Amino acid sequence: MTPTMPITLGAALFGGYVSLVKLVILLAAFFAWMPLLNWVYKDAQEVQTQERKWTGAVLVSGALGLVLWLLVPVFWIGLPLFVVMLGGTTLAYVVHRNARVAEFEKVLTGQHLRSLFVNEAKKLEKASHGLTLITANGNDVPLPEPKTPEAFGFQTLCEVFADAIWRRASDILFQPGGQEYAVAYLVDGMTIKQPPRPREEMEYFIRYIKQLADLDVEERRKPQVGTFRTAQGNERPVTWEVTTAGSTAGEQVKITKSQQYGTMTVEDLGFSTSQLRVVQGLRELHQGLILVTAPPRDGLTTTLYALLRSHDLFMNNVNTLEKKPAADLQNITQHVFSMTDTGTTTYARRLQSVLRTGPDILGVADCAGADCAKLACTAARDGLIVYAAFEATSVVQALSTWLEWVGDKKLVVENLAAIINQRLIRILCDECKQAYQPNQDLFRKFNIPADKIKVLYRPGEIEYDKHGKPIVCEKCQGTGFYGRTGVFEMIRIDDDLRKLLAKAGSVRDMAACFRKAGMLYLQEECIKKVAQGITSINEVIRHFSPKQKVAAKTDDKGN
Repeated sequence: MTPTMPITLGAALFGGYVSLVKLVILLAAFFAWMPLLNWVYKDAQEVQTQERKWTGAVLVSGALGLVLWLLVPVFWIGLPLFVVMLGGTTLAYVVHRNARVAEFEKVLTGQHLRSLFVNEAKKLEKASHGLTLITANGNDVPLPEPKTPEAFGFQTLCEVFADAIWRRASDILFQPGGQEYAVAYLVDGMTIKQPPRPREEMEYFIRYIKQLADLDVEERRKPQVGTFRTAQGNERPVTWEVTTAGSTAGEQVKITKSQQYGTMTVEDLGFSTSQLRVVQGLRELHQGLILVTAPPRDGLTTTLYALLRSHDLFMNNVNTLEKKPAADLQNITQHVFSMTDTGTTTYARRLQSVLRTGPDILGVADCAGADCAKLACTAARDGLIVYAAFEATSVVQALSTWLEWVGDKKLVVENLAAIINQRLIRILCDECKQAYQPNQDLFRKFNIPADKIKVLYRPGEIEYDKHGKPIVCEKCQGTGFYGRTGVFEMIRIDDDLRKLLAKAGSVRDMAACFRKAGMLYLQEECIKKVAQGITSINEVIRHFSPKQKVAAKTDDKGN
C-alpha cells in the first residue's frame, strides 16, 4: 500500500513526521501576525482611537484562528479560517481608522496601493512645480518626508501657489463654510472664484503655511500676521503676507502678494501727457500742499510714493509718516505710527513730532481728521512741501472734506498747490483684445469723436480647438485684461485760479472754477483711454455706473 500526503500538520505515518511545507506556512502566518499586532497598537495611538480595544480584537481573532487551524483535520481548510478571522478583524480596523484620517493617510485604498509602486520623493519634487519655499527666518524649506502631514500640506500649498502665480493673483482668500473652504483670487482688482477645497485638506495647508510664516500653529482664534517667500527658477523671490483669524465657521486665511510699491515712477502711473507735465512741474515747488486721494485699494500708496521719489532725494530731506509702510523707500526717512503708539500719543501728535525734525518734503499717509489737516496746512504755509494722502472719490469731494477739516478757507486756498484723485482700471490684453466698430449712439453717449476714432477694443472672444476645448490666452489667462493703470482727475492751483477760489462762495463754485481751468472728470479721462485702446467701455461702466455693474461683468462687448 502506497503512503499518501498527510493532510494535517502532524500526520503519523509509520512512526509519524511533520510536513515541512506546512510548518513553514504556519510559522510565516504567525510571524506576520505579530508585526500586525504591533502596527495596530501604534497606529491606533497615532489616529487617536481605542488602541487596547483594537489590539485586543486582533490578538483574540488571530489566536482563535490559529487554534481552529490546528484543530481542523484538513490543513487547507484551517488556513482560510485563520485568514478570514484575522483578516476580517484587521479589515474592520482599517475601515474604522480610514474614516478618521486624511486621504493621504488611508491604507489599502487604490491610491495607497498605487503609491507602493511610486517613488514618493520624486512625486513630491514634481508636486512642488519648481517652487522654492523660504521661511520667515530666511531658510530654504527642504522637501518634507513623504506620507506625512507636512507632505500633504506642502503639496496643497504648491498646487495653490503655482496656479495663483500663473493667474497673476495679488491676493488668495480662503473662507470656511461647512465641509469646504471657498477659494477666491484677486486678479487685477477683480475677485475671481476658484473651485472650493475640502476642509480636511485645508487644515493641513493652514498648519503648514503657519509654520512657514512663523505663526503659532495652535492659535486658531486670534488674528495673526506673518510672511514667507517663494522663488521659481531664476526669478526674484516674492514675499507673501499671511493673515489668519478665527470665525464661527473656522479659520479664515488671506495671503497677499507684496507689491513693488517703491519702484514705480510718476511716468509709470498712467498720467496723460498734459497731466504728466503738471506733475513733473511739482518738483519745482518750494512750498505748498498737494492732496493725493483715491478710494480704498485704488493705488493711493503707489502714487504717494512715486510723487515723493520724483523729487531730488539727495538735495532734499524727504520724510513720511505712515501707519503701515508698504515698502522700504531708499533715501527717504519713514516714520511709523504703530499700535504701541496709540496708548501714549495720537497720529496728529506724532505728525507734530516729525515736523520738528525739519523735513523739506513730507508725505503723510492717512492724513485724515481736523488735527492732521490743520498741521499739514500750517506746515505748507511755513515753507514745506506736504503731500497729504487720504480717501476720497473725486477732486471736489477731496477739497470739500479738506475744507471741513481745516475750517479755514483762506489757509487752504493760499497754500493748496494741487489736488489729485485717481482710480485703477484694467488694461486690455495686447495678445487677445479685439477691435470692433460700435454704433454711433455709443460715440455720442460717451462724447467720442467718431471722425477721429474708427474702432474701439474689447476682450477677445473665447476660441476653441478642434476637440472643443477652449484656447486660453497664455498672457492674460483668459480674463481679457493684463495689469492695471491709473486714471487721474487733477487740478493744478496757480495764482490765477487761486484768486478765483478765494472769491468763490461755495465748494460748488470752486468746482466750476476747476472746470473753467480745464479740469476733466475721471469719466472723461477714462473715455480717453477707451479711445486709445487701453481699456474697454464696459470696464469704465464697471467703475462709474453701479446699476450696470452686472451687465459689465456678463457682457464686455461694448455694444
